[in-house]
Amino acid sequence: MNILFITATRIGDAVLSTGVIEDLATRYPGARFTIACGAPPAPLFETVPHLDRLIITPKMRLHAHWLSLWASVAAKHWDLVYDLRGSALAHFLVARKKIVGKHRDESLHRVEELAQLTGMAKPPAPHLWLSDADRISAKALMPEGELILAVGPTANWGGKQWPVQRFAELAARATATGGSLAGARIAVLGADIERPMAKPMLEALPLERCVDLIGQPLRVAAACIARASAYVGNDSGLMHIAAAVGTPTLGLFGPSSEIRYGPWGEHCASVRTVEGFKELVQSERFDHTSQSSLMGSLTVDAAVKALEKVCARVKYGGERETG
Repeated sequence: MNILFITATRIGDAVLSTGVIEDLATRYPGARFTIACGAPPAPLFETVPHLDRLIITPKMRLHAHWLSLWASVAAKHWDLVYDLRGSALAHFLVARKKIVGKHRDESLHRVEELAQLTGMAKPPAPHLWLSDADRISAKALMPEGELILAVGPTANWGGKQWPVQRFAELAARATATGGSLAGARIAVLGADIERPMAKPMLEALPLERCVDLIGQPLRVAAACIARASAYVGNDSGLMHIAAAVGTPTLGLFGPSSEIRYGPWGEHCASVRTVEGFKELVQSERFDHTSQSSLMGSLTVDAAVKALEKVCARVKYGGERETG
């Protein structure tokens, strides 16, 4: 069975789609996958079992990337085509069955929407495939036998970024005596280009308590998060990675919808600004080109209490197993 799977250009959306691949791999053990995605999430798919080909589809002017992708896959007769991006491409391919993404339903979480789209009986929980090399690298980077709070203080848009000084205060309070993760080390994660965003937090943390993981390769970062006791961060790809690897996760939300994009999993939760998502983005003052944070009304107190609730549901004592 040959399956063409077309997924997102952004890390978070791509991670949310991984449960569909896991379901297909379980239902069709001999299936071979061709996966098309954007460059940022591509490393997460390099380790998918029975991967025949990974096609990176950077956006081009006049939607030329779709023509390029079509040229790459049109000669093959596919058993299944899953186009989660909802393009017209699938209509021009020969396939026994095609599933094409429809108009998004803002009232549903994306994972629930994928279940409806694909006809699954239950929502396909995101799943990451980490290699032994990823785990070995993470083991060398993360302290053994200690509680670790992983923090993602960056975001791909300034509007979604909680003030970084508040992250530093949250981490300090959560790891202080009497905190939900008393005595824990603090691992700070983000892309290499995001180091300036995270710099104030790195400088605020005591050197002996801080684990600087800025710039680690994506799957290594995922493996590091898998070894952490809890994760807290903005609505971002790293937040969805944290939930997918099974780490208790708290997502911070403002000008994005926790109903649609909250971290998915048993030990996951969201906390948001006083203003609702629509209240922020439909305001007359809203400017999507601005990099100013729209997360100001989310207090440290509210985030600390939400993290306490997440941690209270967890028994700590060992690394979680991740596929």
